[in-house]
Amino acid sequence: MRRWLTGALPWLLVSPWAVWTIVRLGGWDKGYPATQLIAFTPYVAASSVIPLAAVLLMRRWRAALLAGMTAVTLAGCVLPRWIPDGDPRAGAHGPTLKVMSANLLAGAASAGELARLVRENAVDILAVQELTPEFVDKAKAVGLEELMPHQVLYPRPSVGGSGLYSRLPLRNGEFRLNPKRFGQARAEVVQYGLWVESAHPVAPVERASIDGWVGSFANQLPATPGGPLQILAGDFNATLDHSVLRSLISTGYRDAADVVGKGFIGTWGPYDGDRIPAVTLDRVLADKRIGVADFTVFDLQGSDHRPVMATLILP
Repeated sequence: MRRWLTGALPWLLVSPWAVWTIVRLGGWDKGYPATQLIAFTPYVAASSVIPLAAVLLMRRWRAALLAGMTAVTLAGCVLPRWIPDGDPRAGAHGPTLKVMSANLLAGAASAGELARLVRENAVDILAVQELTPEFVDKAKAVGLEELMPHQVLYPRPSVGGSGLYSRLPLRNGEFRLNPKRFGQARAEVVQYGLWVESAHPVAPVERASIDGWVGSFANQLPATPGGPLQILAGDFNATLDHSVLRSLISTGYRDAADVVGKGFIGTWGPYDGDRIPAVTLDRVLADKRIGVADFTVFDLQGSDHRPVMATLILP
């Protein structure tokens, strides 16, 4: 019995990381609790050196080989987010567009703080999620509508509302619904013929919401490489370790944070006091014909998310 335990122990140590790697690579993350857990892959990747060191000390070379392969594979999944792509489009001479996204936590976020961020950073387009009628009134009172005189707003109680505030004229505004009535405002920026949408897939907070989460990504508009430029900015309730998000990006988008090597910066988790490791849910996806010059993450009082801003160079 003791010999069996000694022989099995190295494999027992390595197996959790190996199984995690298989799930991540296979895209088997569309079930409970894999959907929630896979978001923490960067932390698992960082900890993968622990079983490797343990089995090396035990001189169990086959287990060490598996542990090493697991650590290298996980590193290959997450480290590119830390390395800038050297985007040649970022040096182009096209128009610069600053796009910000903010989840308002059912309207509880500070409208004054958001207006200050918009003003100080000369934001061109602001996409908001969980927009409520009360927040619209607060935003007007603090002068956000003066800074962004063009709006396509669809406020709703709780988390279903969505909106676009813009310094530039908008047209053809519409409201698209994901499952569980998670809304997304969409409009065309007249000056550039560019479509912007405030993305907000269903949050996969429990087993019953997983199907809605998957359906939300099926509902997202793919990039149109041969057609109009499109930008999706919002709270995607997914990280780059989720297969549904990677599939959406593969249609012809690029994740702005990933392009400039800032893909590890957390945007949701501990920011409203919860004891949970930070993960990156908020992002700007831009058509791959658009250059990405910079990406910035801010703090917003009253929200459990952090606003993000991409500085884009249009072709």
